[in-house]
Amino acid sequence: MANAIFMRIHPDNPQEKKILEAVDILRNGGVIIYPTDTIYGMGCDIHNVRAVERLCQIKGVKPDKVNLSFICSDLTHISDYAKIDTQAYKVMKKALPGPFTFVLEASSKVPRYAGIKKKTVGIRVPENEIALALVRELGNPIISTSIRDEDEVVEYSTDPELIYEKYRNLVDLVIDGGYGNNEASTVVDAANGFEVLREGAGDIEQYL
Repeated sequence: MANAIFMRIHPDNPQEKKILEAVDILRNGGVIIYPTDTIYGMGCDIHNVRAVERLCQIKGVKPDKVNLSFICSDLTHISDYAKIDTQAYKVMKKALPGPFTFVLEASSKVPRYAGIKKKTVGIRVPENEIALALVRELGNPIISTSIRDEDEVVEYSTDPELIYEKYRNLVDLVIDGGYGNNEASTVVDAANGFEVLREGAGDIEQYL
């Protein structure tokens, strides 16, 4: 596979031309690496099953075993993909955009990957202009997973150029939106009350 494109996008005012280029890659089944409000993510179009399978292959996990998050631009599409009660909605409305992944019961509209119907989905609305612009332009969520580093000390790569060096033969595009953080999102099970499954960058207590 040819080298991925390395594209610098302004973190506060993403250039429309570059966002359109990136979304074009997503629409054509590409896998991209992009910034969020926490760590850099790797994602593809939620509706492109082949791209999702490739994403899992790069990550080295089976599609039925991988924990994938849906990156949304706001809460309007959430009911399309997840079953959400009033209490969970109120909390999410206060906490998002922000460094949280809310795990909810999947709706019937969630695509099957590798023939498997997922019971739950993780929903993310990151506070990052590039990620939000990509999803808005695409018109549906990006399915995403975090970029982990094998080095136990450096759990998450934060330098886009180093990320590019590592993944340039595996993905189609690496977006440089500045240095990422090295702390992942806080994962909250919102399907049954609010249970923190993984402590991360956000403190959910202030929104409950």
